[in-house]
Amino acid sequence: GLADLATLGSVTESTREPRQDIEIFLRLIQAHQLPELRRHLSQTLMRQGLQRFVIDTIAPLNHSVGEAWMRGEFAIFEEHLYTEQVHSVLRNAVGSMQPQGRAPRVLLTTFPNEPHSLGLLMLEALLVVEGAACVPLGTETPLAEIARAADAHRVDIVALSFSFAFNVK
Repeated sequence: GLADLATLGSVTESTREPRQDIEIFLRLIQAHQLPELRRHLSQTLMRQGLQRFVIDTIAPLNHSVGEAWMRGEFAIFEEHLYTEQVHSVLRNAVGSMQPQGRAPRVLLTTFPNEPHSLGLLMLEALLVVEGAACVPLGTETPLAEIARAADAHRVDIVALSFSFAFNVK
């Protein structure tokens, strides 16, 4: 629901140590153990279910990976490899859901110059679990095309994702 979306959008500063499960993921990323990382992500998804996986694992893991990158503990390629593994696991999970086609119809995209797609996919996963009909456009859709797509698909909601890297201006 809305509380889950608010949780995804909030950034909390924590002084406590990262959770043990998050530490395991971080070690796998740092050790370049991609098959093991993907297996561990998939097992966690199966154990938690899609909604809890997105909120309780991926959201805090994204935060931890971002912090590690900012501290220089992860190279850009390692952050990208992590993102691609999560993207693949989430895309498979969303694709395996039986589409309900119910309202609301939600168009998902980002503005031009916002290439980050993981937030969109996380939102799509949460919406699909709730039975919403999603129309994912991917990233960097020109403004006029967002309007045209919204009209063509008769969407009720246009959902835009912004990463911290997006220029607020």
